[in-house]
Amino acid sequence: MKKMLTTLFWPILKFFEVGQEPPNYKSSHRLALNVLGALFVFLSGVSAVSAFYSEVTIGAVIPIIVFFLVGLVALVIGSLGTNRAVAKIWGTK
Repeated sequence: MKKMLTTLFWPILKFFEVGQEPPNYKSSHRLALNVLGALFVFLSGVSAVSAFYSEVTIGAVIPIIVFFLVGLVALVIGSLGTNRAVAKIWGTK
């Protein structure tokens, strides 16, 4: 299953997996990235529900899409990415 998902999300992963192995990677970075991704996906859902009930669909589409995409990228890198990708998304060198 992981191999299939890695193949599916390869365009996202290949951007973050280039470069050298980071010297100061910590497993807490991966956990924090997964939590951050889940929070952004949750925020996207909350934005979608509030947009549905307030009947403002056009103006609320941008935050829904942005929050969902940021959360998706964070979850993909946090769960499928290498240590290099996780360190690169945090900007640690």
